Amino acid sequence: MSTYAIAEIANLQYKLIKGQQIETQRVESKKDKTFKTDKVMMIKDGKNLLVGSPYIKGASVSCEVVRDFRGEKLISFKYKRRKKSRWKKGHRQEMSLLKVTEIKSE
Repeated sequence: MSTYAIAEIANLQYKLIKGQQIETQRVESKKDKTFKTDKVMMIKDGKNLLVGSPYIKGASVSCEVVRDFRGEKLISFKYKRRKKSRWKKGHRQEMSLLKVTEIKSE
C-alpha cells in the first residue's frame, strides 16, 4: 500500500497521495510555484501509522502549483413577489490545482 497523509490546506482536509492532483481553494505560492503545509494530521506508511493531536510535529507535505483558475459560476437569485424587486448575483471561486510532490514525516 502506498504512503498517504491527511493534511489541512486552505482550512479543508484532504487525503493526499504522492503524485496525486487535487483542486482546492486558491493558495498563495512562492515564485517557484511550490506550496508547503505543516498541518499534517495523519500519515500512513505501510504498517506504520502516525496520528497527531491535532498535528504531527516535524511532518510536512510539499505540493507544486500546477495552475490557478476560477471555478464554475454560481448564481443566486432573490425576489419579492408583486414588488418588482429582484437581485441576481454571480460568484466564481478562486481555485488552485496542486500536485503532491513529497510527504515527509519526522
